[in-house]
Amino acid sequence: MVKNLLPFLALLSTFSFAQIKGTVKDVDGNPLPFVNIYIENTYVGTTTNELGKYEINTTEKKNVALIFQYLGYKTQKQILNITSFPFIFDVTLQEESFALKEVVVTNTENPAYEIIRQAIASKKKNMAKTDKFEADFYSRGIFRVKDVPEKIMGMKVRVQINESGADLDSTGSGIIYQSETVSKIKFEKPNNLKEEIIASKVAGNDKGFSYNTAINTNYDFYENYVNFGINMISPIANNTFNYYKFKLESTFYDDKNQLINKILVTPKRDKEPVFEGYIYIVEDSWAIYGIDLDIKGYRMQQPILETMKLKQNFSYNGTTKIWAKNIQSLDFIAGIFGIKFNGTFTHVFSNYVFKDAFESKTFGKEIVSFAENANKKENTFWTDMRPVPLTEEEITNYSRKDSIQTVRESKVYLDSIDAKGNKFKIYKILTGYNYKNSFKKWSFNYDGVINIGSLGFNTVQGWNLDSGISYQTRNEETGKYTLLSTTFNYGLSEDRLRVIGRYYHRFNNRNNAYISLSGGSSINQFNPNEPIMKIINTISSIYFKDNYMKLYNKEFAEISGGKEVFNGIFATGKVVYENRRPLINTTNYKLFKNNRDYFSNDPLQPDNFSSVPFEQHEVVKASVGTRIRFGQKYISRPDGKINIQNEDYPVLSLSYEKAFGTSNSDYSYDLISGVIDYNKTLGNKGNFGLRLKAGKFYNAEDISFVDYKHFNGNQTHVNVLSNSLNSFNLLPYYTQSTNDAYFETHVEHNFNGYIMNKIPLLNKLQWNLIGGFHQINVPERKPYQEFTVGFDNIGWGKFRFLRIDYVRTYQGGYQGDGFMFGVKF
Repeated sequence: MVKNLLPFLALLSTFSFAQIKGTVKDVDGNPLPFVNIYIENTYVGTTTNELGKYEINTTEKKNVALIFQYLGYKTQKQILNITSFPFIFDVTLQEESFALKEVVVTNTENPAYEIIRQAIASKKKNMAKTDKFEADFYSRGIFRVKDVPEKIMGMKVRVQINESGADLDSTGSGIIYQSETVSKIKFEKPNNLKEEIIASKVAGNDKGFSYNTAINTNYDFYENYVNFGINMISPIANNTFNYYKFKLESTFYDDKNQLINKILVTPKRDKEPVFEGYIYIVEDSWAIYGIDLDIKGYRMQQPILETMKLKQNFSYNGTTKIWAKNIQSLDFIAGIFGIKFNGTFTHVFSNYVFKDAFESKTFGKEIVSFAENANKKENTFWTDMRPVPLTEEEITNYSRKDSIQTVRESKVYLDSIDAKGNKFKIYKILTGYNYKNSFKKWSFNYDGVINIGSLGFNTVQGWNLDSGISYQTRNEETGKYTLLSTTFNYGLSEDRLRVIGRYYHRFNNRNNAYISLSGGSSINQFNPNEPIMKIINTISSIYFKDNYMKLYNKEFAEISGGKEVFNGIFATGKVVYENRRPLINTTNYKLFKNNRDYFSNDPLQPDNFSSVPFEQHEVVKASVGTRIRFGQKYISRPDGKINIQNEDYPVLSLSYEKAFGTSNSDYSYDLISGVIDYNKTLGNKGNFGLRLKAGKFYNAEDISFVDYKHFNGNQTHVNVLSNSLNSFNLLPYYTQSTNDAYFETHVEHNFNGYIMNKIPLLNKLQWNLIGGFHQINVPERKPYQEFTVGFDNIGWGKFRFLRIDYVRTYQGGYQGDGFMFGVKF
């Protein structure tokens, strides 16, 4: 029986992996990359690699009609009679003989405008033909770096990149990432996707789980907007004439005698989110024949990105009468700090099956999954099934990285690297020390006596700084992670040491279940969100004597935990014991001499130096909460779950907190609260953001001021947290605090250049206009309101990290105004 099967299996293997291969060049012998090659009247296709080489699988031998299509060159149809496999067939393409014989150019309007109008009018019809399909999908990505310096601002950069597996040469150049995937996809417009990754491969990583999927490859120019992080305007968008100029540059006939119009696309305004280049439109059907468009990084508001080129080739099936995208390539060049990056992503869609409808349960929340052993495919699988042959550079990189990985993951190598980094020197007692065992995936860290990054000043402690020790271990495959740490904080003027210990364990990276234990003595702001950063308070205090940070002491013990109980629903719980003590100022230190005194440490009475803001007391608090992401989809990877938020729906957070005043029953209370977050991109008109917070205290008439609801104010005119939807701009920190009901509103719209890009001269700044509104409603007080208008994306060149807002405040009338200066990194 087995003997009878062997010849059959051999024959089946021959048919399954039979290949036609060759090279495509121009008449001068130059290889042509990304040529669209497909079997006529099928959706079996491939593309050439960067060196013009191609491979295509077929089970036929007689009269195989291959179409070679390349934008700017004459389409060729070659009838092959194959004698044996692999069958070598090289092709030379000639440049297209363009003509404009059949069009009349008038003085008023170029013929391209009418062609674009017809393409817009036919969008719905052409979109409907390809709105539901199954297909095979292949993706390949390569990411290179060039001229990496030894150091940037004193930090060793090249060494760190090499240790991550890039293996740069002596000039600091090399491939830092290379991967490919083979998958089967089902797609239904606008965004239903089900993808099963059959094979996945990553250079230098035997886990091999690539992040290349079909999720972010749907660049559909029939839609009004094409998303590249920012919505770019399609050349055949409904409002295209507001953004583009068009010129019919030439026409030509394809192999089926269909007239193709080559149209030059030029932006009307340089700074808009627009493309430039060529779009090819088929006469009469007005379908897209090809895309060859460039994207400037500044038009995407990605200044590190210099240019990106997108090419799409569509093939025609005479049986279905459908033009379908089968080849897509994306090339980019980027750079910063003198480092140059470039990369190429190649996508091949083949074996389309267009559907009238899918079964009702075809699409669910899981949009990507991996087949069993997807990362274990042998080289023979890739050699036989890869639709685009590797270049010599890619073959060498795979081989070299895989060999290097074997060495770099060995105990001998890792121990040798650790031995070098683990060397102890006496000065590290002051500056800190790190010891790690890379093979066993654990590390120990000591922050040092002089931890400059933690140094700060407040009027309670004076100058203070942290130190600490920690131990951590992780399993990257399962996501299991454990941290044991101790933090020491010492205040010089207060002459007091505080110690906090913490244990944190995450069980996996699928439902992110965790447990946390902590306890000790800490110094805290009255607002648990800690709206005043240590560095901002330090500068504000020692330079201007504005000590806005108000602090109290807390001895505590806490246990908390959480997990995703269902897809999109994350639940948490916490129990904490707190012994709170009031604190007073202990220093009047100032950097410059002046007659101004510091405020007291009383958040409500800044001039009160005769009493403390509350009495020492103890409480026990228990809370439960949940975060619900409606419509959340996810990617199932063997090494974890990646959640993808659906921006069509808000995110809802709910919590209930119960407090027991163990030293005084007056400090007991109940609090119910909730938060709604909603963010939405509105076409090319910018991003809209909304955050609503509400809560209600019960039995809380005499609770401690520590437990009041405090709002995130700001009196420093500086914001370095980029939390404009979670804070106010000019609100004094504790004037609106409440132990009753509250409703908090934050609204902001960032126009992302929609207005500024249209204003001559100002559009050269590339600033983004932003408008906002913030409000607090609490009983027995008039609403506190802030109206803001400002600019984001301020900076120079590739460094745009500044923001400025003008703010006006109202509460029963005009209260004041001022400017906010923001910094984001």
